[in-house]
Amino acid sequence: MEKHETYKVGVRKMTRQVNVGGVKIGGNAPISVQTMTKTKTDDIPGTVAQIKAAAEAGVDIVRVTVNDKEAAAAMPDIVRQSPVPIVADIHFNHVFALKAIEAGVAKVRLNPGNIGSKDRIHQVLTAAKERGIPIRIGVNSGSLEEDILKKHGYPTAEALYESAMRHVEICDEFNFKDIVISVKSTDTKLMIEAYRLVANRTDIPLHLGVTEAGPTRSGTIKSSVGIGTLLAEGIGDTIRVSLTDEPVKEVEVGKEILRSLNLASRNIELIACPTCGRIEVDLFKIVGELEAKLANIKKPVSIAVLGCVVNGPGEASSADIGIAAGKGVGILYRKGEMIKRIKEEEIVSTILDEVEKFKPE
Repeated sequence: MEKHETYKVGVRKMTRQVNVGGVKIGGNAPISVQTMTKTKTDDIPGTVAQIKAAAEAGVDIVRVTVNDKEAAAAMPDIVRQSPVPIVADIHFNHVFALKAIEAGVAKVRLNPGNIGSKDRIHQVLTAAKERGIPIRIGVNSGSLEEDILKKHGYPTAEALYESAMRHVEICDEFNFKDIVISVKSTDTKLMIEAYRLVANRTDIPLHLGVTEAGPTRSGTIKSSVGIGTLLAEGIGDTIRVSLTDEPVKEVEVGKEILRSLNLASRNIELIACPTCGRIEVDLFKIVGELEAKLANIKKPVSIAVLGCVVNGPGEASSADIGIAAGKGVGILYRKGEMIKRIKEEEIVSTILDEVEKFKPE
């Protein structure tokens, strides 16, 4: 495998580009957010409902498991009803891969070395190539090949890289180039090291993720550290946050990771101080009400709500809409300009009025 020069930290690593049902991955394309349905795939209404909810939350691509005959039979209907590109998640069975491709999926998640004979591999890669469908090679630290695990002793970054390249070489043998790679682990540090190796040594686009990250709170933290570290270094072309939660939650966390690094446009950005003994308004109540009432508003507007005189005026005046509060009152700022003084009980309604009137530049 050809080696490429190390990227400069903070500069986006330029990778080759693939097309997933109109969503570009790699090159200078925006970093896309993915999720996976949690339903039984043959529950077509339930699966489509999760896909549509994720689409409403801003997902770019949705993966669906194709793990049995019933799931394979459901794919044409799911693809037809989906508002976003669908990826078929295949393990071991090349027939399911062929049926998913025939159903019109936009990408297949499949490790070529795991589906049997070269003839089977050739059938799948040929079908994918004819339809312009990329394949994601997904390597996981928990399912490394026995010989690679024996060679390295335990899952290492080099072991993950070696496993991924084994599958890439099979694709190369059949002149199949539309590939995306993931080298996931539940160990955040190992995941970071493995992706760095692949980024340094290839130009293949990368799907980032901490696999089986866990419940929402801890999984969000692990994913933010792992995915965020790599994105900050310029590594990564598409992401999936894996949570023991609904797909919408995965999308929300993924979008927020991108926004935190200015890699995606914001909707509402709510800035609030962590509070301390200087607070002189009920900031918990105010912020809680604002979060609930602004949840579905899709305007790129920053709102700062600060509760004391130390950082309040500076932070509030830096936002599109800001409140610097103290002793039961607040000062409203709009684009850095002090507008008026309001009562504490008017803060929420005033901000909502300002958001409604706000016109992005």
